[in-house]
Amino acid sequence: MSQPVRIPADVDREDLVIGPLTARQLLILAITAIVLYGTYTITREFVPLVAFLIVAIPIGATAAFLALGQRDGITLDRLVLAALRQRMSPQHRVAAPEGIRSAPEWLDKQVAGTSNDRAQGKAGANAAVSAVSPAALRLPAEAVTDTGVIDLGKDGVAVVAVCSTINFGLRTPQEQESLVTSFGRYLHSLTAPVQVLVRAERLDLSGQIAELREQAGGLPHPALEQAAREHAEYLDQLGRATDLLRRQVLLILREPLLATGPSDGLGGTSPLAALTAKRKAAKQAALVDDATRRAAEARLVRRLGEAVELLSPSGIVVTPLDDGQATAVLAAACNPDSLIPPSAGLAGSDEVITTAPDEGWDTAAFGRSVLTAAEEFPDGEDARDDGFDDEAEDPDDYENSAGRYR
Repeated sequence: MSQPVRIPADVDREDLVIGPLTARQLLILAITAIVLYGTYTITREFVPLVAFLIVAIPIGATAAFLALGQRDGITLDRLVLAALRQRMSPQHRVAAPEGIRSAPEWLDKQVAGTSNDRAQGKAGANAAVSAVSPAALRLPAEAVTDTGVIDLGKDGVAVVAVCSTINFGLRTPQEQESLVTSFGRYLHSLTAPVQVLVRAERLDLSGQIAELREQAGGLPHPALEQAAREHAEYLDQLGRATDLLRRQVLLILREPLLATGPSDGLGGTSPLAALTAKRKAAKQAALVDDATRRAAEARLVRRLGEAVELLSPSGIVVTPLDDGQATAVLAAACNPDSLIPPSAGLAGSDEVITTAPDEGWDTAAFGRSVLTAAEEFPDGEDARDDGFDDEAEDPDDYENSAGRYR
């Protein structure tokens, strides 16, 4: 009778080489020790031991702190390297597929003025600020097809699906065991990378509150109207008192353009295939054509169908996102703190925003008024005092002051 084997839950944990030290930690400590010992061997004839220890002890302590310390599960040496890469990388990136253009003069002056103000506030002296030099923004996703497939360029294709949730705590032990078994069946069927993302974003209820107040007057009973208005007021106060969040569970499937190598029996590629995968992908990247991309999309659709079929017994409904929804998810991931709901209807960075003029709106007169305002403030003076009285209580004041623009 075979004995059960316990599999660790943290499968991404690095292997321990000597005691509690991983290969990375051991390498950092060994290199530091070799450098310090070599330095001591060379300088011991003319440098006192006390002077050497004054320099060597802080260096050794720093190396041990970087190798053994962690923050949020990430070693400190990786955090330091990430900070250096972020500091040395361009600070201004733009999405410009047509090519990088130089930043306008007014932007250079604004950034320089802001940086000088900060330097004066901290150090009390002006600081020389270089001009803004934008760099190309390279995102993993290049395009989203009409079917919702995300084109990752030479890295393959991906698809995003939203998953419903179930209340696991309210189920009986037998039902919980059945759910775990069903979900484990799906995990055992995986032969390619899969990501389960639980994301939280800020929630704006202003539209629902306005709709609730608007429709409250049409309810058949005064008590219902009062309840609707009270509920709208409660939602308004709740939004003002705290940050409302909503959670969404996304299932991301990714498929390379070329078929992967042989499997090692655990759902991943064999070690030999993993060593030669990058070299082979670089050689075959130039051979990728539309047929190869369509084949990768077909494999991706088949994997998505398997996920829908295997997760449905658990009560989890998997719904693939269309092109607009997938674009919205990508836009929200790039700007997670925005309250503006992203959509496919938003204009791109290279599109000109146009709109039809309203009836009664004299565009020629508006253009003449803008030119007149530019002539009145030729030196960039404060032109905010344009006739609008911010403290006026009479609505006619606004109409009179705005009448010249019509």
